[in-house]
Amino acid sequence: MEKDVGSCSEGRALLDQLLDKWTMLVLKTLWHGPLRFNALKHRLDGVTQKTLTQCLRRLERNGMVERTVIPVSPVAVEYRITELGRSLGKLFASVYTWTQDHRVEIGAARQAYDARNGQAEPA
Repeated sequence: MEKDVGSCSEGRALLDQLLDKWTMLVLKTLWHGPLRFNALKHRLDGVTQKTLTQCLRRLERNGMVERTVIPVSPVAVEYRITELGRSLGKLFASVYTWTQDHRVEIGAARQAYDARNGQAEPA
């Protein structure tokens, strides 16, 4: 009997990473070419250095990002998306399209929920 990915801790860990907001944004940012760490951080509004470092390490470990040390003074590091990382492009584009197609419905559902529960809209 084949196990469901949700019953496997390795599968759950990979899904957790793929569904993490920073993973999608990092891969999208690297789509057009390699970037050094600080350039990547600058393009990702709101990401902390620690969070970006952790995300990049997980992506590198899973083969979706390649890290290259550039021997300059001071030493620089460049990240590029791999073919495996690029293979997620259609999936991520589909998720993005879905969010755009349903944003009005989701907004209405949020307003209705907040009205029923006496909550102010989160910032």
